[in-house]
Amino acid sequence: MSQHRHQSQSRVISSSPVDTTSVGFCPTFKKFKRKDDECRAFVKKVIMSRFFKIIMISTVTSNGFFMALWTSYEIRYRLFRLLELSEIFFVSICTSELSMKLYVDPINYWKNGYNMLDVIIIIIMLLPYTVRELMGRQFSYVHIADGMQSLRILKLIGYSRGIRTLIIAVGQTVYTVASVLLLLFLLMYIFAILGFCLFGSADKGDHDNWGNLAAAFFTLFSLATVDGWTDLQKQLDNREFALSRAFTIIFILLASFIFLNMFVGVMIMHTEDSIKKFERELMLERQVTLMGEKQVILQRQQEEISRLMHIQENADCKSFSELVENFKKTLHHTDPMVLDDFGTSLPFIDIYFSTLDYQDTTVHKLQELYYEIVHVLGLMLEDLPQEKPQSLEKVDEK
Repeated sequence: MSQHRHQSQSRVISSSPVDTTSVGFCPTFKKFKRKDDECRAFVKKVIMSRFFKIIMISTVTSNGFFMALWTSYEIRYRLFRLLELSEIFFVSICTSELSMKLYVDPINYWKNGYNMLDVIIIIIMLLPYTVRELMGRQFSYVHIADGMQSLRILKLIGYSRGIRTLIIAVGQTVYTVASVLLLLFLLMYIFAILGFCLFGSADKGDHDNWGNLAAAFFTLFSLATVDGWTDLQKQLDNREFALSRAFTIIFILLASFIFLNMFVGVMIMHTEDSIKKFERELMLERQVTLMGEKQVILQRQQEEISRLMHIQENADCKSFSELVENFKKTLHHTDPMVLDDFGTSLPFIDIYFSTLDYQDTTVHKLQELYYEIVHVLGLMLEDLPQEKPQSLEKVDEK
């Protein structure tokens, strides 16, 4: 048994060289620990700060504005130095951001899709300079590299949760939208073949719009978007095709009113789901933040109470009421008192205030009802016959 166990162990160890390498590599890898934890924490705090995000958003927005000015040749020649300085500033800010994020976490940085988008944008920014240095300024395709600079504005996606939510919604609709587009393509294929056979004849057919399959597809796309379909139909009517109107109406009903509206409906449904999910995540984040603040407040109050109790043990001259007063002085005006009673919860307070409002409304209505009752009773008393005094009655009898 011992020999068999020894053989099995040796077999396992010999059959897994990767495991043996990892076992020997892990202790060696643990020795290479970074000794700049404080600096990394500081840089991470700077990157995650609201001020840094505002700077990046302002930089990207201003660069987009300068790119819009760059499209005018007159402004480009007048403000050449300003545009050049803004370009250098933008490239410097983006490369600094990339360096800071890589310094904080060089491994997990590449696992985030938005970080990969930033890297691609930086490569695109450096592309025109590289092309001009390698191929020369007269290279025929350098204008394509200049036109790709418009993708810089996509850096705003990483700093806007709302845009990221919409992108997630679009990503979730890929399979459904692909199915709808496939059905639309099949419909257009059927009607393209049918339109070519009906209206693309060699004798008197419409060769510009229905002469081949590619032209028929382009014509059907115009009909699906209801863009200039009356002009297309007029050309068919001039050639006196009998089934042209029925063909056009049926295709527009199917393609435009059904498939395109189905496409829009799918996008709207997934967008609403993503927005609801985004709102739930915000609520959870707020609750987590509140819980963290409560824990900090509780911890500080407990430390203060323990310190006061320790002072009371060492100083017999002070009473507990004096210690409580000293503890109250340590509280800030913004510190809420964290209690576990039901009466201190926000839902209870909301219901309580609503109940008070209902009570005030009820009391006001009762007062109005009492006033009306008193007014009616006063009118009834005025209508009743008044009794004469006895002295006046005797005078009348005489």
